[in-house]
Amino acid sequence: MAKKKVTEAQATLPLADASPGDVAAVGALAKQLAAAVAALPFEARVGALNAARMALHEVSPFKGEPVDLVLWVKNETVDANDYNPNRVSPPEMQLLRHSIEADGYTQPIVTTRNDLDEAGEADPIGHSETVDGFHRGRCGKEVPAIRERVHGYLPITRIQNARTGLGDRIAATIRHNRARGVHGVDSMSEIVRMLHVAGWPDEKIQVELGMQLDEVVRLKQITGLAALFADRKFSEAWEPE
Repeated sequence: MAKKKVTEAQATLPLADASPGDVAAVGALAKQLAAAVAALPFEARVGALNAARMALHEVSPFKGEPVDLVLWVKNETVDANDYNPNRVSPPEMQLLRHSIEADGYTQPIVTTRNDLDEAGEADPIGHSETVDGFHRGRCGKEVPAIRERVHGYLPITRIQNARTGLGDRIAATIRHNRARGVHGVDSMSEIVRMLHVAGWPDEKIQVELGMQLDEVVRLKQITGLAALFADRKFSEAWEPE
């Protein structure tokens, strides 16, 4: 099949006027966009690339997948969370550092929006809170060679807007970490306590964190708080005759 030739008129058409399915014309427009972005100064170039990615994400058939949209943001706008029980040993941290130095960033930091100020207004800085990838973020912030290579930026993706409540964020962090990290028992029991206080029943905690129900109960016992068992029914104690 002969390759379709893109005319000069097609190459200069706005994207909205390109004929449906005309992949060659869209490709020509993409090259024009790339040339325009390349001519911008650095920060404006990053902003333009993010804007282009967000626009394409809106029409992507994979829009529902967070990894479909990876943005580069200044590292000071990516905040840690205060509930992650995952711990990485020094040798593992060194290996992660070497991996990023040798192979580059192959996974973005998974985040949720955290760009509202105390009054609930949108923060123009656009902060994000880390859900998964805290140690990847540390490498980009703390290792000079990596920080310089990525110009003080970090690659992020954001979880779905419908799952940005505290309980959902905690559960997402645990699910990301549980299969590969080491969770301190005290930290996990505190997570269970927080979710219980947030109104999650044991059965929901079990499902969302990938635990067995008896594991949830044991972690609640570790906290030593009788209030955590106030909604559970126990059989009457057996008394000898």
